[in-house]
Amino acid sequence: MLRNILGQLRPARSLMVSLVSCGLLALAPATALADNAETAKDAGIGVGSAFASLVYAPVKLGYALGGLVVGGLAWCFSGGDNNVAKVVLTPSVLGDYVVTPGHLTGEKTLEFFGRERQYRESKTPVDVASKAPSPEYDQAW
Repeated sequence: MLRNILGQLRPARSLMVSLVSCGLLALAPATALADNAETAKDAGIGVGSAFASLVYAPVKLGYALGGLVVGGLAWCFSGGDNNVAKVVLTPSVLGDYVVTPGHLTGEKTLEFFGRERQYRESKTPVDVASKAPSPEYDQAW
C-alpha cells in the first residue's frame, strides 16, 4: 500500500522539480543581462583599442626610430653632449606605444610626445590660459 501511495506522488514530485527548475532557468537570463551590458561595453572598448593600436603603434614606432637616429646624430655633432641628445630623445622615445581601454574611456591621456616622469604623473592637465601671470613677467618693456 505504501508503495502504491509513493507511486502516485512520484509524478507530482517530478512535476514540482520541473517547475522549480524552469523557474530558475527563466530567472537566469534576467540576472545575466545586467552583467551582459557591461561586458559588451568592455568588449567593444577592448576591440576599439586594439584597432586604434594597429594604426597608432606603427606611427609611434616610426617616430621613435627617427628620434633615435636624429638624437644619435645630435649627440655626435655636439661632441657627446648628453643634454642635446636628451632634448631629442625624450619626446620621441618616451610616451605611449599602445592605445589601451583607459585611453579610450578618458581615464588616461594618450601621450604621443613623451615627457619625463615628473611631468607625466600630474593627473590634471594644466590650463595655461587661466593662470595669472607671475609679477616678474608682468613688467612693461
